[in-house]
Amino acid sequence: MSRNNFIEKLLDGVEVEWKAVSEIFHLKNGYTPLTSKKEFWEGGSIPWFRMDDIRKNGQILNDSLQKISESAVKGGKLFPANSIIIATSATIGEHALITVPYLANQRFTCLSLKEAYVETFDIKFIFYYFFLLADWCKKNTTMSSFASVDMDGFRKFQIPIPCPENPKKSLEIQAEIVRILDAFTALTAELTAELTAELTARKKQYNYYRDQLLSFDEGEVEWKTLGGVVEINTGQKPSEILETATEFDYINAGTTRSGYATGYNCEGDTITTPSRGQGGIGFVGYQKEPFWLGPLCYKMRSLDEAILTNKYLFYFLQSKSELLLYLKKEGGVPAVNKSDLAKLEIPLPPINKQKRIVTILDKFDALTNSISEGLPREIELRQKQYEYYRDLLLSFPKPEEIEA
Repeated sequence: MSRNNFIEKLLDGVEVEWKAVSEIFHLKNGYTPLTSKKEFWEGGSIPWFRMDDIRKNGQILNDSLQKISESAVKGGKLFPANSIIIATSATIGEHALITVPYLANQRFTCLSLKEAYVETFDIKFIFYYFFLLADWCKKNTTMSSFASVDMDGFRKFQIPIPCPENPKKSLEIQAEIVRILDAFTALTAELTAELTAELTARKKQYNYYRDQLLSFDEGEVEWKTLGGVVEINTGQKPSEILETATEFDYINAGTTRSGYATGYNCEGDTITTPSRGQGGIGFVGYQKEPFWLGPLCYKMRSLDEAILTNKYLFYFLQSKSELLLYLKKEGGVPAVNKSDLAKLEIPLPPINKQKRIVTILDKFDALTNSISEGLPREIELRQKQYEYYRDLLLSFPKPEEIEA
């Protein structure tokens, strides 16, 4: 069903009025009480929400992972129940409906309905409509030391009121949208959970067979130190950081981001092992295309592909991620020293056997990890299908569209 047909049937000819976020909501920033004051953090009963709450418990929340004391509340005032938090810096766009009085940290902007609009909106309808606001936020950020939302535009973002002249009918339309989306959300979550459980089982199976393929009896194959067969280089900071995307990915500490390098220092079939820095130790990645490697990583490439193929090297290092963690040196910033990495030993079966192992693992890896095929792709498609139909239900005609 097209968007126009769907929303027209739902609205049944009623008008839609649009109001700016700043007209409908009180907007206040969250904050973090002083961590140096133990009395703010001990024995508290006030819910204090962070991004971890959304990640662990979802987007409709009635309790927080961490509490603060009443003495930590500025002016003794909490944000009211049935209001919404949305991240306007850092992890931009993540939002949640909070059903209890609460506080949140400074990452969030907290929005509560003004008294004049409490009877106008179903707050669950607003929660769903804020997925569109979240998309807008991600596309309208300002760059300084960190990304943050264009708050002037945020305040002007328009919210629809269906059938404004008849509040009862307006709430019925909103409630029907909520009913459909609640059911669709539950169904999508159930299907995704089933696929995720299957994916977890397959990954365990994949890891088992990968480790079996890379295990050899004593004397069966020759072993060499990585330093003897592999070139190991440390990444570096890009010469310039760009705001717009380039053809080169920037990889650092186990994360990949676009829009950074004006050139590159690594290319071709290359292995990266982010093994230095606060996060990502033990992660192993494989790159086919040119990229820029950050300073918290090592780039590794076979010195002679007639002895060791790069893809076999990747799978071997992937199977040793726990060993890489064991090599981590404590004190200051946790790190794996290049000299310790070079001392690791790798089994070197004949090159034809390496290629056979790689072929088997490539196929298995595609089923368990590939975002273009297999279960990860199926999970992604379920989510995109959900977002498509959700947006259909929320695509109210703007005035210019009605005139057209």
